[in-house]
Order: sequence, then C-alpha cells, then structure tokens
Amino acid sequence: MNEEIKWVIASDIHGSAYYCRKLLEAYGREGAQRLLLLGDLLYHGPRNDLPEEYSPKAVTEMLNGIKNDILCVRGNCEAEVDQMVLEFPVMADYALLACGKRLIFATHGHIHNCGDPPPLHRGDILLHGHTHIPACEEHDGFIYCNPGSVSLPKNGSEHGYMVLENGTFYWKTLSGDCYMEYCPEKGISVI
Repeated sequence: MNEEIKWVIASDIHGSAYYCRKLLEAYGREGAQRLLLLGDLLYHGPRNDLPEEYSPKAVTEMLNGIKNDILCVRGNCEAEVDQMVLEFPVMADYALLACGKRLIFATHGHIHNCGDPPPLHRGDILLHGHTHIPACEEHDGFIYCNPGSVSLPKNGSEHGYMVLENGTFYWKTLSGDCYMEYCPEKGISVI
C-alpha cells in the first residue's frame, strides 16, 4: 500500500442502503482515493436483525457506481450470487497490503482473527471486521485493528469506519468525528 494513498476502510454494511449512502458520503468527504471493504456487503445474516432501509439491490447499485475505487474481501455472508451482481471482486478471503515496512493482512475475521492469526511478522497488522466492534489492540507480535460496523454496530459502538492516511489509522463515526487513532511510532490514542 502506497502511504500517499488515502484509504477509507469499512466493514459489515449488511444490505443497508441508508448506511451505505452514509458511508459513501463519508468516503467523498474524506477525499480518499480507495475504499477497502472487509466483507458482509449485501446480506444481513441470520444472526442479525434487518438493518435500516435493507435493500441489497440499492447497495449493489451504489457500490458498482464506484467499482474502480473498491478493494474487497469476502465476508461470511458473501456468496457466489453476490459476485454475479457486484462488478468488482468480492470472493477473496484476504488481501495483503504493504504499509511502509509493515504488512497489512486484511480479511473479514471469520477465518483469520486474533484467535487464529495468519503468519505475520512482528509489528504487522491484522485488519478485520466481522465482530461489529471497533478495536485497536497490541497482541504478541502483531497489531489487531477493526473498523466496527457501518450498519449494525455492537457493544454500544457507533456506526463507523476507519481512515488510513500516511501510515496512521483513524477511527471515525459516519458523521466524521474521530475518536481513536493508531500510529505505529506513537501507539494507540483515544481522542
């Protein structure tokens, strides 16, 4: 990953047209060049209630409208039928991104997570969604980051996303308020 590229990172839209619009508004407001989606785009899943304005077709249209900006990994709710309607790849289990001297292992979190991490070097970053809870934690040998959920946040967290800019991660609400950051040289800061 080129550190000069600004990324918005989000997970778990779960078919909510309302919150997908809010995410795309935030993406535009951030002036980012790329959108990294960590899975569970269209289907709400059997464990979740229907999110606000549930409309997988509308979410499909919105995301296809910026398909050239999107890098996506497969969530546990993605299926081959989703790939048939989405015009960007959604079926990869993970993506590897370079961030300076660090590797970012981006995945949904249902296969590789803190309990079953992929092979990483000391200081690398495991980035995943799935839990719907924002997080930034230092583990033995790696950093775990989670943007939370766009549409179905849990544990009292906000609807939100992350930004990666110049090697620093920022956690934000959909309205753009920053509440946490992680800089490898400075550590984790709660704002």
